[in-house]
Amino acid sequence: MRLGQNLVLTRSRRRSTPGLVVLPLVLIVAIAVMDVHTPESIHLGPLLVVAPAITVSFGTALLTGLIGALAVAAQVVIAVFHGGLTTPNHLSQIVGLAVLSILAVVVCLTRDRRTAELAQVRTVSEAAQRALLRPLPRRLGPLHISSTYLAAEKEANIGGDLYAVARTGDRTRVLIGDVRGKGLAAVGEAAALMGAFHEAAYRHATLPALASAMDHSLCRYLTQFPGTDDEVQEHFITALFLEIPDHDLVARLTHCGHPPPLLISRGRVTRVPSHPAPPLGMCGLEQDIRTSHTFSFEPGDTLLLYTDGLVEARDADGAFYPLERRLARWPRCSPDTLVEHVRRDLLTHTDGALGDDAAILAVRRTAASAASG
Repeated sequence: MRLGQNLVLTRSRRRSTPGLVVLPLVLIVAIAVMDVHTPESIHLGPLLVVAPAITVSFGTALLTGLIGALAVAAQVVIAVFHGGLTTPNHLSQIVGLAVLSILAVVVCLTRDRRTAELAQVRTVSEAAQRALLRPLPRRLGPLHISSTYLAAEKEANIGGDLYAVARTGDRTRVLIGDVRGKGLAAVGEAAALMGAFHEAAYRHATLPALASAMDHSLCRYLTQFPGTDDEVQEHFITALFLEIPDHDLVARLTHCGHPPPLLISRGRVTRVPSHPAPPLGMCGLEQDIRTSHTFSFEPGDTLLLYTDGLVEARDADGAFYPLERRLARWPRCSPDTLVEHVRRDLLTHTDGALGDDAAILAVRRTAASAASG
């Protein structure tokens, strides 16, 4: 596995920096020629160490070793022309240059090993992310769906925001949630909630009943969390449950402490009213206050669901990302285009440095659903 990664790394470097190899070669030749043609009292040979030193920045361990060997050979040539190989000065220069070249190779090997390990970690995290957040279908019944995920921890490329859809008969159920915290520490709770949703979405007739079932499932999971009772209470998930029937031009919403969705209808952007309940996983609290809110969702309308990493993202001056105002620029866009616009605009707003994970999900009822109503 490591051998394969190192080979890929080596080939990548060879493709990306072939012209840079000329630089240390030119330095070796230039230094050797100048040293040979200068008086014996002037010693330019020690400058040859520059060649393997700069090769470390772009070359592989093999290339660095070859450049180091050429530098040592050039030092030997210089010694032959300036008093012979047996002089203490030349012997010390040759040995010193050889030792420094070996150290440069060791540095290359260490760097390449760590780079390969990082690449492996990224590969594993990306696979875990794909397993956790399986790609959503672009078409589901009368709905056109688009989504994207931006992780705050770039090295891991994974976090605690989540979304999922489930097709149950003639309706589609959508979940978007946000685990308290970010990065790898939130993955276990996100996975637990996703598994509970894919199982419970088909078993419960109403969204409040579905949310309660998932809350019980999450509480059972959290009781196994290693820590004190206070720490368990700090682990919760905000969530939003959406149900869109095929034949009724409405949508139903159950709100569990999550940012409410935005409805883009007839060129206008409005916040969907809702009755928020506590987040999931607040074990020991009474959760019977969950309700379902019904609102109009007609052909051509688009719902934008998101996590708080989007609206709480700040620019260099500390200003939050103005989601509603920015959406007003793109009221007629398709879900795919809308999500891409928001993603790019968010990264521009934050200069690419997100403080928290951000998930974005756009759902449009297509015109084809009008005929089925």
